[in-house]
Amino acid sequence: MAKVISVSNQKGGVGKTTTACALAAGLKKRGRRALAVDLDPQGNLGFSMGADPETGATVYDVLKGEAKMQYAIQKLPAADVAPSSILLSGIELEFTAAGREFLLKRALGPVQGLYDYIVLDTPPALGILTINAFAASDTIVVPMLADIFSLQGIAQLYETVQRVRNYCNPGISIAGILLTRCNPRTLLNREIRGTAELIARDLDIRIFDTCIRNSVAASEAQSAQKSIFDYAPRNNIARDYGRFLDELLAKGA
Repeated sequence: MAKVISVSNQKGGVGKTTTACALAAGLKKRGRRALAVDLDPQGNLGFSMGADPETGATVYDVLKGEAKMQYAIQKLPAADVAPSSILLSGIELEFTAAGREFLLKRALGPVQGLYDYIVLDTPPALGILTINAFAASDTIVVPMLADIFSLQGIAQLYETVQRVRNYCNPGISIAGILLTRCNPRTLLNREIRGTAELIARDLDIRIFDTCIRNSVAASEAQSAQKSIFDYAPRNNIARDYGRFLDELLAKGA
């Protein structure tokens, strides 16, 4: 059965999609069978990996029950991908029946035996799509910018995970906080990391030793619809994500 990893933070622009893409592509390069599922209505993960939401079913069709997950999956060079749809933006109003938080978990059931890892890219909000991701996940990776504003949402995310643990998925855990777009040499970055470690210690959350340095190569790779490992394998950000993946696997994910 596949291990399901959510990449989540209710704050936008923290590197969720870049991290989800790097996770799925990096796992595939290590010989694992990896599937990336795009739950963000903006569809950035699917685009950055080369998926075409117009050629077949999307995650929206799957959650509506109009298609099976198998028919939404596109096999691409970086990893297999189930693309999103802008129609997911109306899911809060459209899906109101009891048990709606388990739609994704039920949809993933038939394909979990086909993969070693399933990576979920969530939208920048703690709405029903993110709850669906948490209900289906084994663990959560939390990308966070190395700035003071990003620290403010960690407690809220933690409270949401606690509610999911109590009502939907008692086995879910937070794998850790991943600092992104950082510059380890600046005093501000070191201060932010120190503050983040204090908050994480209070909430019993790990901060990954690896931090992801800022690089324009990340945006260039997305525009070229390639993984960072294929687009710029010698770039700092590719090396950082490689070390992060090693650390994640070593710590039991």
